[in-house]
Parts: sequence; C-alpha cells; structure tokens
Amino acid sequence: MAKKKSTKSNKSEGETNTSFMFPSLHQAVTNAVSQGMAVPWFCDIDTDRGVRNKWTTHVIGRFRCRNRNTCCTKGWSSKKVAILIRGYDLNGYNAVVFNQRCRTCDQLGTLTLDENSYVERVADRIQIWAGVQVRRSGRHRKVKTSKPHERALCEGCKRGVCRQTDGWEGEYY
Repeated sequence: MAKKKSTKSNKSEGETNTSFMFPSLHQAVTNAVSQGMAVPWFCDIDTDRGVRNKWTTHVIGRFRCRNRNTCCTKGWSSKKVAILIRGYDLNGYNAVVFNQRCRTCDQLGTLTLDENSYVERVADRIQIWAGVQVRRSGRHRKVKTSKPHERALCEGCKRGVCRQTDGWEGEYY
C-alpha cells in the first residue's frame, strides 16, 4: 500500500499545540477494522475519563519548523512520533498524536502525519481490544533509526506517554 501524499486532513492545525487528534481519519480507521466487529466510534475529547484501555506506540511523521524567519532548520522526519490510543466502552476510541520541537530553536513543529501508519496502528489496537486476531508482520518490530530519539524535544516524553521516556513500562507488540 503506497503512502498517501500530504493532504489537508493529515496536517496539524494550530501548530502551537503540543498534541493533536485527527477525527478526519476516523472513516479510514473504520474501513480498516475487521468486518466482523462493531463499528468503532471516535471520542473527540482528550480525556482519560471513562477509559477502559490505553496503549502507547509510535507513528511516522514529518515536521516543519514554523520559525522560518530566524531558524535555519527547514524540517525533519521521525519514525518515533508518540501516539496515545485510548479505548472506551462500546468500541469507542481516540488517538492523541504528540508534537515535536525543533532542535535548533526549540519551537513546536508543524506536523504532517503519515496517514497509513496512523490508520494501521489505531485499527490494529481497536481490533486487539475487541478480541480480533490481528496478523502480525515485520511492521511491528522495533525499527532501527539513524538518529537517536531526543526526549527533550518530544511532547509525548514530556507527558510520560512516549515509549522512549525513561522509566516507561510497556511492551512492543
């Protein structure tokens, strides 16, 4: 499956936010879950209230420094964009994607989310919580990265939900 090109739906709005939700990708998530399970619904409130399950993982994204006037960094890509997926009663879910900061000027970046990685991770987790067998392939193995994760620049690390955070207790699936 080819990566989708950037569209308005996968670009973060209000770049000063430390995290984002992408309700515009709900239909793609719904299409990706198994036909034999209840249709998931999207909770558009970023809250732990009523949460039955939580899972942290990573998605892929590209960032652009929004401080274009004084910063020399044009942008960066990351395979370690933190995402917190929550499960609610009756097959509800939401997913919070965390921003990153520019290494040069410490300003929050403008995120362009890789839709395929988001939809795949969220749909897989919803199905696992629903008891549906998910085909495990090499895509879930720990991926080698060329640059180390910079915890001080990751908003997920600051909230303690990134898998790269010191003291994080969890498993790769």
